[in-house]
Amino acid sequence: MQYRTSRRSLLTATAVAVAAAATGATGATAHADPRRPDPHRPGPGPSGHDRQLKQLIGRMSIEEKVGQLFVMRVYGHSATAPDQADIDANLKEIGVRTAAELIAKYHVGGIIYFSWAHNTRDPHQIAALSNGIQRAGLAQHTPVPLLIATDQEHGIVCRVGYPAALFPGAMALGAGRSRDDVRTVGRISGAELRAIGIRQDYSTDADVNVNPANPVIGVRSFGSEPAAVARLVAAEVQGYQSSQVAATAKHFPGHGDTAVDSHTGIPVITHTRAQWESIDAPPFKAAVAAGIDAIMTAHIQFPALDPSNDPATLSQPILTGILRQELGYDGVVVTDSLGMQGVRDKYGDDRVPVLALKAGVDQLLNPPDLDTAWHAVLNAVKSGELTEERLDESILRILRLKDRRALFSSPYVAEVRIDKTVGIPSHLATADRIAERTTTLLVNQDRLLPLSRRSARSLLIVGPDPASPSGTTGPPTTVLGKELTGLGFTTTVLPTGSAPTAALIADAVAAAAGKSAVIVGTYDVAAGDAQSKLVAALVATKVPVVQIAIRNPYDIAQLSGVRAALATYSWTDVELRAAARVIAGRVSPCGVLPVPVQRADDPTKVLYPVGHGLTY
Repeated sequence: MQYRTSRRSLLTATAVAVAAAATGATGATAHADPRRPDPHRPGPGPSGHDRQLKQLIGRMSIEEKVGQLFVMRVYGHSATAPDQADIDANLKEIGVRTAAELIAKYHVGGIIYFSWAHNTRDPHQIAALSNGIQRAGLAQHTPVPLLIATDQEHGIVCRVGYPAALFPGAMALGAGRSRDDVRTVGRISGAELRAIGIRQDYSTDADVNVNPANPVIGVRSFGSEPAAVARLVAAEVQGYQSSQVAATAKHFPGHGDTAVDSHTGIPVITHTRAQWESIDAPPFKAAVAAGIDAIMTAHIQFPALDPSNDPATLSQPILTGILRQELGYDGVVVTDSLGMQGVRDKYGDDRVPVLALKAGVDQLLNPPDLDTAWHAVLNAVKSGELTEERLDESILRILRLKDRRALFSSPYVAEVRIDKTVGIPSHLATADRIAERTTTLLVNQDRLLPLSRRSARSLLIVGPDPASPSGTTGPPTTVLGKELTGLGFTTTVLPTGSAPTAALIADAVAAAAGKSAVIVGTYDVAAGDAQSKLVAALVATKVPVVQIAIRNPYDIAQLSGVRAALATYSWTDVELRAAARVIAGRVSPCGVLPVPVQRADDPTKVLYPVGHGLTY
């Protein structure tokens, strides 16, 4: 279904008539061309529409103003007619039945899509949901379009799946080292997201991953070298925003050296101020210089930046003192999810949103209890703890972002454009070519690779099959088997899991008999664990073993005896297919490590340095 809206009536209602005058279109379907971003809107800050936007704010009630600050989850594939199970989930968690009811009751300024909330089944459904959400937003007493967002980092974090184009994740792109490739990923991904109504991506990850044990960032980072990460962050920002999708740099002030997952606890960063300046700050400075639309906060303690040990999300010295004043950033600041334990440990759910706003936040993302959070902010305004002027300041930034990304002039998407944009052959082919430039060959004893289908025709493929990040790809062993079969090999696939039992290891050893080589995928190997025992048992068969690290590239440090080793940095189809083509010699490996691999017996020493990568 294609929605039609009068630009003149919509923009008059929202006091942004300048955009209508720019087109002169009345009664036309409102669809901005994402390939033609406004050259006069390079980034956040005052816009030519500020007077109209302030008039719009002036017409809002206090309740509407409070709502504009929230970005909320909602269950269901439809804004008005979700499945009964999703209605039940919404009633239980939010107290409303549908997205439309959520918007009418709380006047939320944004919605975040999740696959587990059944928001992202297929492109046409997503577009219809987005249009339904916008219709609900524009039906309010003060009509305001919503900013619809998602986490589409690619690699291991991906909410919109096949048939959309899925690209290598950040660390794989770091291995490829190409700013052009990263910019292309942002441009194509942004164009596809925009075609289905998603105007903000919670990407790019600007964390510098200097801790191999980091449980939450890892391969979501471009790497461990601040200057290299900064270059690629800027490129991805440019790519997304050239497609009229707001990019979001995260997680400020830097989440790359943590040993605790902020979803479950509160990480503490022990960097000095000087270390923060040299390690963590450069990518965020690059994002600001590139005109980033939004920056997401981290639920971390950073004593060198704020000795109070408040999480950065709630820290005025970090968000206002450093981000706003020192870095000169005047765009939208959005929290990481307020449902994460890292921001809930010190204060209650009723205090967190108020303290975040006092610290300098603009958008409050996904609180665990919206009613509690919403009323907490409302009551803080009524009591004088928060001023209405403070709310207006954040709302103006949010409306500027919506205006800059054409939400006032073009709130809806056209279904006729979806199939011409999402997952088209040229996008899929580009994803494959970029992935080929990221695959990293770490070990190649006696030039085992590339395998010849004449002399090494019969292959055994074993390893874990972790769940697909988007729910639409994999399983990894099957993907590898299918691709290598298509390349002329005879393959036997035996999934062994991430913790293979003794019986599975025995089965794999038996299956290796008579094979030309064994391809074994590994997923975060630890010293002496079941995966390392599987690899050792396969090596003992004397059949050549080719190991593929399908997540973190550090696995090779825990393994010995493998004849060849590669890193793909994720287990999604596009990266595994590229690894298969490298193994078969259809393409030469050209990725290099964007992080060092340390020795298992002495982590102070480097086994493979940044920049290591073999080819043929």
